Amino acid sequence: MADNSYTYQVSARKYRPATFRSVVGQRTLTETLKNAVSSGRVAQAYLFCGPRGVGKTTCARIFAKTVNCLNPTPDGEACGVCEACRAIDEGNSLNLLELDAASNNSVNDIRDLMDQVNIPPQNGRYRVFIIDEVHMLSSAAFNAFLKTLEEPPKYVVFILATTEKHKVIPTILSRCQIYDFKRITIDDMVEHLKYVASSEGITYEEAALDLIARKADGALRDALSIFDQVSASCRGNITYAGAVASLNVLDYEYYFRLVDCFVAGDIPGSLLLYGEVREHGFDSLFFVSGLASHLRNLMVAADPRTVAMLETSKSVAERYVAQAASLPPVWYYQALAILNECDVNYRTAANKQLVVEYALVRLASMRNADVQQAMREQSGRPVAAPQPRPAAAVSAAPSTSSQTVPSAPPHHDAPAPRVAPARPTPRAAVKGPRQSIHINAKTASETTGDGKDDEHHRAKSPNPDAPAISDAQDGHPAEAKSITEESLTEAWQAYIAAHPEQKIVVNTMRTRLPEPTGKPAEYLLKVDNPAQEAQLRQHSPQLHEFIRNQLGNSSFVLRFALSDGDTGTRLLTPRELLAEGAAKNPNIANLLGFLDAELI
Repeated sequence: MADNSYTYQVSARKYRPATFRSVVGQRTLTETLKNAVSSGRVAQAYLFCGPRGVGKTTCARIFAKTVNCLNPTPDGEACGVCEACRAIDEGNSLNLLELDAASNNSVNDIRDLMDQVNIPPQNGRYRVFIIDEVHMLSSAAFNAFLKTLEEPPKYVVFILATTEKHKVIPTILSRCQIYDFKRITIDDMVEHLKYVASSEGITYEEAALDLIARKADGALRDALSIFDQVSASCRGNITYAGAVASLNVLDYEYYFRLVDCFVAGDIPGSLLLYGEVREHGFDSLFFVSGLASHLRNLMVAADPRTVAMLETSKSVAERYVAQAASLPPVWYYQALAILNECDVNYRTAANKQLVVEYALVRLASMRNADVQQAMREQSGRPVAAPQPRPAAAVSAAPSTSSQTVPSAPPHHDAPAPRVAPARPTPRAAVKGPRQSIHINAKTASETTGDGKDDEHHRAKSPNPDAPAISDAQDGHPAEAKSITEESLTEAWQAYIAAHPEQKIVVNTMRTRLPEPTGKPAEYLLKVDNPAQEAQLRQHSPQLHEFIRNQLGNSSFVLRFALSDGDTGTRLLTPRELLAEGAAKNPNIANLLGFLDAELI
């Protein structure tokens, strides 16, 4: 009794394109091949390269059929009904020979192929040799193939196909016309799956076909195989839920819900979603990688100019655009940095689950006031003070700046808190412009003996939105302490000494000092590379809090920028400092001569 199951044919074979017109997602390439055939400019050797399942072998067979068609159409397509076309479609044509180089990669296999080259075509003009996975040939086989490939008989056409072009030797590449096949887009695959489903009488949800297309990762053959699997599981009615259950995939719905939790600051909800993912058996690292990809898509969707870079259907792209509108662009930089850190730490962590959960907690906590302030700092906008200034101080600011105020006695100025620097840093150790650094009232009074500099200092006090430091005496309103070159250097060195674990940050700080920008209490630190900038931005809230406390000035703002070749303000090494002192002071030079010391 005959078994009807033998009549079933998988979709990848049943719906394999038979003409250049029906090839999916390779229009430019197929048009070039069709024009070459119609114009009679058929080359002796072609190399088709690209990912799996994108149509390399299919196009090679269509090309072989088209060049041998006895009655081609006016637009250069094979008729499909002549004897030569039917023989190729049925797989019994003598004019088409296929060789799998993965299993036939020896010199003897190539010699057998060369023997076939001498046989002229039957019922056609060309004999076409398709060598699949040509990169698998041995070195000896490649060398044996070179001469024939360079000067084959006029009726022979070689078509080499490979997924790894870089493994093909240059002498082979130089003898071929190279065609690069691209990955099939999501939209093209969805449209083809719709056609297949309609032809098979299968109902579907477009979201399910989109999921299948994304799972295929640019390979149409894989998409058709997955389609067959899902349609069998769903019994002819492909739904999104059925596709998720059949394929056991971590779909984008989880990530959309997770980002909604981040936006709302819902830490428990984020952890529960992660627990649900683990219950479904998904690897945590795979989950983190998928979340990073989702955040990348949101970052792309945030700008209308880059929405086209999304590799998804239009309906899903609209969801990305809608969710991206709920987050500031700088949020993505912080979030991706956290996920990258999680990815690195996950591989070496003893408690891997805790690493992922900690990352989720940080992501869900990024909507609080402190992080918002850090985001504003990174985006270059003015930063609001963490505490409101008293009304009396705000109202008094204009009059203070426009009237002459007698200089206070030196003992009225409480010195700013000082922390011993990691190493002595004298004034000569700092290079760069100094004219824009404010001089405090105490220093000016001791130097000049009058109150003019003190008046000037008050007139150029930091912005009135900054909170006042509580060091007032005798009932006078307190003011934030001026930032001097010495106080900034001491605070800078104190942070280096207090945070040795921040290796990249402190190494950067050891070689650079921030430069004044010209705005009150605002400084710019130039760094050499993006890695330094990223680390500094990550620790920006902690750095700002420490420096402000050390300076006694809550208006201090530090900006970061990549260096454009200018080294900026730099801390001198002890050797450089001594050399500079010897050049300026003959006594130091004499002392070095007396000690018979050399600067090396």
